[in-house]
Amino acid sequence: MTLQLRFFTDAEFEIVSAAAERLIPATASDTANNHPGARAGGAIDYIDRLLGAFAVDPPLVFAGGPFSGRAGGTASFADFTPLSPFEELAWRTRIEGSSGLVEREFNGPVIGWQERYREAIAMLGEDFTTLDGEEQDRRLGAQPEFREMLYTHSCEGLYGAPEYGGNPDGSVWGAIDFPGDVQPRGYTDDEVSGRA
Repeated sequence: MTLQLRFFTDAEFEIVSAAAERLIPATASDTANNHPGARAGGAIDYIDRLLGAFAVDPPLVFAGGPFSGRAGGTASFADFTPLSPFEELAWRTRIEGSSGLVEREFNGPVIGWQERYREAIAMLGEDFTTLDGEEQDRRLGAQPEFREMLYTHSCEGLYGAPEYGGNPDGSVWGAIDFPGDVQPRGYTDDEVSGRA
């Protein structure tokens, strides 16, 4: 683990890591750039920070800016910004669920990501990390909504800015030949031309 856990227990972290690695495994290729996969790419570090975003103040939702410092400018991505009351309500509802709170149930009860992860981890089973790949895939396949959420969150962690907890030192960007954020320098005409 690269970061102090904010939401998962150590055992939960390992189960989610194994599950994410089944969805996005490390790959080796004949090129210089190998994809590190979900575990080494910090996807679960990102998910843990996302689910535990409100364990710190300001919450780990919106990175500061406008520059990371990777291409010049003052490095301020790591300075997370406070949320407005409406932003906090929306993000707490999304992450924590409505929890029976009237202000969070204006559209009815909401099951948050935290509860969805805990329920899915329980269904995967405490023995998930010891199973062969075929059985891990079967258990993940039995939970298609969780599998999709885990894949989406893993991709966010892998390809997002390192300040959010994944993509350590931009290593995943390097694996896909993406230069990462380049502000204030920007992109040259040659870098832009020919990209779809």
